Amino acid sequence: MKEFQVKDEKLAPQGHLQIEWASAHMPVLNQIKKRFSKEQPLKGVTLGACLHVTKETAVLVDTLMAGGAKVALCGSNPLSTQDDVAAALAENGVHVFAQRGQTTEEYYWCINQVLDFKPVITLDDGADLVGTLHSKRTDELANVKGGTEETTTGVLRLRAMEKTGSLKYAIIAVNDAYTKYLFDNRYGTGQSTIDGILRATNTLLAGKTFVVCGYGWCSRGIAMRAQGMGANVVVTETNPLRALEAAMNGLRVMPIAEAAAIGDIFVTATGDINVIRKEHMQKMKDDAIIANSGHFNVEINLKDLEELATAKRTVRPNLQEYTLQNGRRLYLLAEGRLVNLAAAEGHPSEVMDMSFANQALCVEHIAKTAKMPPKVYTVPKEIDEAVAELKLKAMGIKIDELTPEQRKYLSTWEMGTT
Repeated sequence: MKEFQVKDEKLAPQGHLQIEWASAHMPVLNQIKKRFSKEQPLKGVTLGACLHVTKETAVLVDTLMAGGAKVALCGSNPLSTQDDVAAALAENGVHVFAQRGQTTEEYYWCINQVLDFKPVITLDDGADLVGTLHSKRTDELANVKGGTEETTTGVLRLRAMEKTGSLKYAIIAVNDAYTKYLFDNRYGTGQSTIDGILRATNTLLAGKTFVVCGYGWCSRGIAMRAQGMGANVVVTETNPLRALEAAMNGLRVMPIAEAAAIGDIFVTATGDINVIRKEHMQKMKDDAIIANSGHFNVEINLKDLEELATAKRTVRPNLQEYTLQNGRRLYLLAEGRLVNLAAAEGHPSEVMDMSFANQALCVEHIAKTAKMPPKVYTVPKEIDEAVAELKLKAMGIKIDELTPEQRKYLSTWEMGTT
């Protein structure tokens, strides 16, 4: 077996600096790492991870290894790997298989390299590792005790597997922890998506019509940050409750067919396929910018865009211009992949601190627990609350505690109006 494969091992020194910077802003993981180093809860456990190979992920991997784990890691998106970080991880003894700009074939080759290490616990972001195990590497399933899933799209896929009886081992949906989706999905995706758009285009958001497709937690964050920078935000939705919430938050809500004609910037974050299609592209203004912040590059119908275009060129890094038959130009960011990771650096370290703290503690929980029945589990409440407490402690924030009298009142029904 290959020990690792990265773009350039000479990039390691810069990668170590990046990891050092991230670690300095991830105090919760550092507290967990300190305990893991003493207790060794993962000693002898092989972990197989398919995650965005970023400086923040490196801090998580370092924490897991401090707890005694052996880690094999591949990227969960062909354009999200930070090559200098991958090189630094390889130098630190991680079996890392990741390189920015991979083909689909290379991407799945890396996943299979990780599975060759026969992981006992999996960590996934998008469920491609789990999907490969369940379709191409079924002989390895008996060896797996459990796993974790980082993102909304992956949880949706896993719940579909559970519903059909296809899921063969327990998965903890880290994405559904309060300390994950309320912060990572909302504040992390909101800031990093705007960051990716600005790095790719350097466009002014103030005064522009900014169309957000979807109004889940990621989309809420994107809409909030775009509105904060002066954009006129329009939301498109299929869920009536989310559409109503967007309207009550002061945003314009309309079908994508109507928004297509007025939008200057479009961002998809729904987790579904073909959200922006040919009929929408044909209505768009000249110079319209299209980006995706959902996990997979399926939300914008790229085939439709290619068929409509008479010419195509790369204007700036992560900015492709498509000229249509009528002369209008549409601009696609980051090849339709995650714009916040492909055109920027992903979520801020302070946000990923909580998400990856959940990952670390859930991996410990799986390692210490008897093998659970195959289903998708929520993050144990005590883990979610422990992460919040550690984060508040790191921020120097103190909160109140319930008095015995208050605890009694909340746990009984007899006391009413007196």
